[in-house]
Amino acid sequence: MNRYESPMLFTNEELSEGVYLASGDAGGCYTASATIHQTPQAGRGDYRIQVNGQHNADHTREAQTLTISFNLPVTYSSSGGTYVSGSGTQTLVINYGYHQNPTDNIGLGDLVVTADAGLAVTSVSITD
Repeated sequence: MNRYESPMLFTNEELSEGVYLASGDAGGCYTASATIHQTPQAGRGDYRIQVNGQHNADHTREAQTLTISFNLPVTYSSSGGTYVSGSGTQTLVINYGYHQNPTDNIGLGDLVVTADAGLAVTSVSITD
């Protein structure tokens, strides 16, 4: 369960509506994990990473954003999502378009990257 955060009020006279409210942690509804299940071998020089997310909320969405960080810079090769940014750095951002129910478990398939030896995942998050 996420902790409640009071809404913040912003006004902007240039916008047609003028008032927007938001509360809570936009990404707090997912528990995410990532496992490197294939490391470079003879004839294949990439890492394959399985990313899983457990959604626990009272809403549905049609889109998710994966942010995954590593101990070394990586070069993005492919995934089941749409690459957004980060190739050549230690953090990748990838968008996905799964329909999720309030308590879905999703597997984001193989994320394929190349990197130097010793690659490890340092953090992973999924937001919707």
